[in-house]
Amino acid sequence: MLRCGCVASWILAVGLVVGGATQSAWARFQVPPPCKNAFTVQQEQAEGAKYAGEIFKQMPVLPDSSPLSQYVRQVGERLVAVTPGYRWPFNFHVVASDEINAFALPGGAMFVNIGAIRAAETEAQLAGVMAHELSHVVMRHSTCNMTKQQKVGTWAALGQIGAAIALGNGALGSLATQGIGMATGLGFLRMSRDYEKQADLLGASILYDAGYDPRGLPQFFETIQAKYGEGGAQLFSDHPNPGNRMEYIAAEIATFPKRSNPRVTTPEFTQARALAEKEKAYNGKEIAAGGWRKTGQYALLPGGPAQVIPVAASGGNGASQQQSAGAAARLSKDALGLDDRRIFYNGKTFSISYPESWQKGEAQNGSVAFVPVNGASQAGIAYGAIVDGARFQSPVNDANSLTQATTAIAGQLGGQNGGMQAIGAASSMTVNGQMARAVELKGSSPVVATGGAASTERDLLVTVARPDGAVSYIVFVSPEADYSALKPLFTAMAQSFRVR
Repeated sequence: MLRCGCVASWILAVGLVVGGATQSAWARFQVPPPCKNAFTVQQEQAEGAKYAGEIFKQMPVLPDSSPLSQYVRQVGERLVAVTPGYRWPFNFHVVASDEINAFALPGGAMFVNIGAIRAAETEAQLAGVMAHELSHVVMRHSTCNMTKQQKVGTWAALGQIGAAIALGNGALGSLATQGIGMATGLGFLRMSRDYEKQADLLGASILYDAGYDPRGLPQFFETIQAKYGEGGAQLFSDHPNPGNRMEYIAAEIATFPKRSNPRVTTPEFTQARALAEKEKAYNGKEIAAGGWRKTGQYALLPGGPAQVIPVAASGGNGASQQQSAGAAARLSKDALGLDDRRIFYNGKTFSISYPESWQKGEAQNGSVAFVPVNGASQAGIAYGAIVDGARFQSPVNDANSLTQATTAIAGQLGGQNGGMQAIGAASSMTVNGQMARAVELKGSSPVVATGGAASTERDLLVTVARPDGAVSYIVFVSPEADYSALKPLFTAMAQSFRVR
């Protein structure tokens, strides 16, 4: 059952009488009406998890056991306790980057760079930029941006395999730039000036309600601007100045009831900042080069040392209730639902049967994932099936072109999933009268084997030629150790598949 993703409005308190005395009016920032948003709450959380998985792969994120990570999480917990609206499952991470920046993904994953911790002069300043980021999540700005851009991503927390494959020059072996796989761009995090102003004003209120000196928020921006100038830090490219930022934040803060001894800084902040100064922080070129991966010190790489610790549970179901650990756990045979009654999913372009206990997630582009409970984590899908489609410049309407299309899809899957490789050639089959191909794939599984070692994944790719010349395909996913037990189920699901 989903809770409403709408943000509750705040009350305008004017002339509040307490104990017979009238206090000064506090013109609480009025959270704007929800923006046009194509995402449900569950989809937003899943989308954020997908991008978080990419961040963990592409950036040196400190493990959650790191003292710096623990400190940032403590500050985050203090802020989340007073954050209004829907209870997003916020979690907090530190990136070993020297850029002065912080960002929050849809659904509540926040990343604070070491450069931002070094730049802050007080805990209130660091908490201020974090409160600003929480505000973007509360007001769902990222998915509003995605909706506006009409670049809505997929359900895929967990490893979406992309929509149309475009092949150039009429040759099935030449993939164009739009291929399969998770989008790694984070352009939706670049906020408009209106969104920035909203996050400034709500962030100041969150900061105040958490007991901090709310002036920490404008002070952080002032500190960065004084040191680096406008545009001199990454923060300003992601967080453009709406104009008169310091003035309107100060005017908002002036309406807050006076509080004696607000929280400005703490010994914990002093200690954390000292740790940040000592911690290795990489510049952009070093991060892109990837040498940090070889150290084994960072989060959520295969065998990495982190677990994602959510601050607040959402209360939803589906993807939001899947296990939060970075690596997935191996499931028992009972948990796989092998003996479950099968139910049908009837979509716009296909139908398929799946075990009743499995969860489903639907993408905006029509792809669908089916996953047993706890069959996925932020590291990826460990058990389940993903149904998607591909369209080529030349129609796929004979045996030869379907075989070539299957090879192209398998190759692109391998390129997007750590070098996954096909095992042998594709075999011919029919699926409800439609020409089809099947090929097994082998790669790395997000399931951690005994002793923490990486384990192997065995997948089954089934492609089905559609009457319109496109290809539907299903990727059945399993750890190799469970593949033989799951293969009869996968085969039955494939044979139930009908194109529309």
